[in-house]
Amino acid sequence: MPQRPQTVPLSSMLRIHCMQLFYNLSDSGMGDSLYEIESMRRFAGITIDTVPDETTILKFRHLLEEHRLGQKIFDRINALSPNKA
Repeated sequence: MPQRPQTVPLSSMLRIHCMQLFYNLSDSGMGDSLYEIESMRRFAGITIDTVPDETTILKFRHLLEEHRLGQKIFDRINALSPNKA
């Protein structure tokens, strides 16, 4: 029986999505960065063994876009920012 892929917690996927936007990374670039940069993995709350693949990152991004959640997330982050302009 094929092994089912591990699920990545929603909080980790949201952090990965934010890093992808902050650093202007493609889906594959984000996946590569998570493998290469330990501080990104720590921020996302994942380990080297639980890095999501490019397809998972892509599907999560498409899910956010489909439900128009990107702007809502951005607005919420800005609301929490101590340097509000």
